[in-house]
Amino acid sequence: MKLARFCTSPTDRLEQNEIVVTQMYRASATTSASVKLNSKLSWNSLAYDSAAKLGNNWMEIQGSNNWEGLLDPLDQNLRSELLRYGQFVEATYRCFDFDPSSPTYATCKYPRNSFLTRSGIAETGYRMTKHLRATCGVHLPRWLDRAPSWMSTQSSWIGYVAVCQDKKEIARLGRRDVVIAYRGTATCFEWLENLRATLTACWPPDDVATSVHLRPSTPMVQTGFFSLYTSSTDTCPSLQDMVREEIKRVLDLYGDEPLSITITGHSLGAALATLTAYDINSTFNNAPMVTVISFGGPRVGNRSFRCQLEKSGTKILRIVNSDDLITKVPGFVIDDYDVANKQAVDVAALPSWLQKRVENTHWVYADVGKELRLSSRDSPFLSKMNVATCHDLSTYLHLVKGFVSSTCPFKATARKLGSI
Repeated sequence: MKLARFCTSPTDRLEQNEIVVTQMYRASATTSASVKLNSKLSWNSLAYDSAAKLGNNWMEIQGSNNWEGLLDPLDQNLRSELLRYGQFVEATYRCFDFDPSSPTYATCKYPRNSFLTRSGIAETGYRMTKHLRATCGVHLPRWLDRAPSWMSTQSSWIGYVAVCQDKKEIARLGRRDVVIAYRGTATCFEWLENLRATLTACWPPDDVATSVHLRPSTPMVQTGFFSLYTSSTDTCPSLQDMVREEIKRVLDLYGDEPLSITITGHSLGAALATLTAYDINSTFNNAPMVTVISFGGPRVGNRSFRCQLEKSGTKILRIVNSDDLITKVPGFVIDDYDVANKQAVDVAALPSWLQKRVENTHWVYADVGKELRLSSRDSPFLSKMNVATCHDLSTYLHLVKGFVSSTCPFKATARKLGSI
């Protein structure tokens, strides 16, 4: 994020960021609904090359070399895999009950055994093995319990785990793949968590419990995202516990064969995907290769969090639309080494007193992983350039489908998608 006009007062800058966070998340509130209602979007128009055999190259496609030489121009096999994982994310929107008047609001509409079939992506070779729920940790007044369900739903279905079971698909992929897919924000409680944008310490918690003043080296993440990942109720375990339980089961079953864990999500789901990857690599010493495919994700944590991700070997590919404001919040970046056009402000260039004050605000974030930067402006088919459209998952998949390289941003033969 460009910070050339850094405020004279860091407090003024924080107030501006709070306004940006509120406006961006509020403006994107229609995104989930637009994904749900975009019934004209056909996966035929987003078809990926399911015949492409990855074989021994699968680790490179999963980011073993940080996608070196695969992003510009965009490798065709990688493009196919990104669209394929985007399909798993699309399923989370298709299967979520958005209807606030429904008695099953904020749950998954389909049971586990027919989930992928009824979501419209039956021919994947995967089998859904577990539903996942996220719980808001915000404590609200008791009277809210008497409010309509769409206002008081604290725990909601957020995604699922699926494991590749088809022998032909396993052979094509070169390993057995485990997918964890998350949707974006949909409920009132999730919007509240989105707005809790200051940083809080995450795992490991040993130093956190005994130290009043956190060290600069402490990994920290956005408070609301961390709350959604770790909070629980008397009747619903935390998302963290559900993920750990299922990954342990999968490792016990398939740990002696080539295995990968691919975590993918859009918007809020992209942030949760990053936290999930961090947690898996921190929890399981025998974890296989863990890769995050992030679509339109907001920032998640600070520099120390990024360093811990890198040390753990977690591979993250962030797919970013330059015109999507959600990818520019929360907080601000002052030392990012991999921001397009090198527009970030170097913390070392700030006066020491200002640097310390900024660090203490818990608003200084760092972008993680490798970035594939796209732009809605490069597509001749995207006429609507509002916040919601630029953030929409279908827009991201359309851009991935059409992107060629930085010198040839969009395929001349790419087709218009749905009603975008």
